[in-house]
Amino acid sequence: MKNQTSLGFYGATNTVTGSKYLFRSGGSQVLVDCGLFQGYKQLRLRNWQAPPIEPSSLDAIVLTHAHIDHSGYLPRMVQQGYSGPVYCTGGTAELCALLLPDSGRLQEQDAEYAARKGFSRHRPALPLYTEKDARVAVDSLQPCEWDEEIEVAEGVKVRFRPAGHIIGASSVMLRSKESSVLFSGDLGRLGDIMMRPPVDREASDVLVIESTYGNRKHDPTPADQALAEVINRTAARGGIVVIPAFAVGRTQAVLLLVDRLKAARRIPDIPVFLDSPMAISATSIFYRQRHNHRLDQAECERMCEGSRYVRDVAGSKALDEREGPMILISASGMATGGRVIHHLKKMAPDPANTILFAGFQAGGTRGAAMVGGVKEIKIHGSYVPVNAEVVSLDMLSAHADADEIMTWLKTCDQAPRRTFVTHGEPSAADALRRRIQDELGWNVSVPSYNDVVRLRD
Repeated sequence: MKNQTSLGFYGATNTVTGSKYLFRSGGSQVLVDCGLFQGYKQLRLRNWQAPPIEPSSLDAIVLTHAHIDHSGYLPRMVQQGYSGPVYCTGGTAELCALLLPDSGRLQEQDAEYAARKGFSRHRPALPLYTEKDARVAVDSLQPCEWDEEIEVAEGVKVRFRPAGHIIGASSVMLRSKESSVLFSGDLGRLGDIMMRPPVDREASDVLVIESTYGNRKHDPTPADQALAEVINRTAARGGIVVIPAFAVGRTQAVLLLVDRLKAARRIPDIPVFLDSPMAISATSIFYRQRHNHRLDQAECERMCEGSRYVRDVAGSKALDEREGPMILISASGMATGGRVIHHLKKMAPDPANTILFAGFQAGGTRGAAMVGGVKEIKIHGSYVPVNAEVVSLDMLSAHADADEIMTWLKTCDQAPRRTFVTHGEPSAADALRRRIQDELGWNVSVPSYNDVVRLRD
């Protein structure tokens, strides 16, 4: 199939992680997204397998946005031999320069901790890649302007269109003489409190659409009301609200809402701690990238100043000895790693506390398990009881829900010849497939892992 136009699906199939799509046209090969698999162990093990595409054979890599499930495998690809450019928007480049080295550093720390405590099955415990590997990958980033069409490989051009979701997030249009493919990327909310909505869909021969919330609608309860209720009842019992938040996007949304609630005196003036160096830096990026979101300078300043930043390990450990009430925001958002793991180990057993999730929880993660009602979680080789109240506020999600996805699909009158539903758990992807087929009458399917679809001979 080397000289045919085809599309290969090497991630984000029957899962929301590991996003990777290989577009072949003529002799050119372009990889769209380079994400890390997260969640279930059988998915995470794919990160350790040989890359599904020979890295040195690629002409270019294109990123829709900076979240680790879309960019986090990039250092591994570079480590394994990819030496070409990585195209993305300026906002994505700035966030990747923050997120990828942090990912490498966390993996080194986790490997060191596992080796020291002796709970790893591997001897020695090794990171998937290092902070140094990630910094090499960052040097490959090539920032692009919105709506600028550039040639990324012989006969293949790319254009980035705003998708909402987070800073720099884009839908990606790839064009060759034979075919055009539009990748939705992760679509943002129509009424997100910080990000502008995604721009209208463009006509294309082929469409790859995400389905994270493809089988459900977000709770219509106003986010500020829902958050205030959780904070107030936790504070009333003297507890701590622990928020495992995504460092980019949801952390800033929570900080903004807490600031507004305090200003309106709808919650008590309890201390707020942001215990994530990466989230602290990402919050500063939101200030610099004001042209990419809804917030004005004053709101950005209040968002940045409304919490106490905890940068060092000693300060993070000290938080576990504090008594409530307080609000503690710490990455990672699905409780898969980072400092929040240590806080959960200490705070999950206490029924006075609340663990609040503010975004999608992929299957197989601690976050999904806690939202599902488990009574204990495994942390660092031991089981920790979960007696704290567990709350999931999906209206805080940065992802479009099923109705919003359908609204976006309808913003262009021209139907794609073929539509592929990806980036969703099996039930979500199939539900969206049925809606597209029944309501729009399109030719739509859900691809499987490693599927390669011929677009043109």
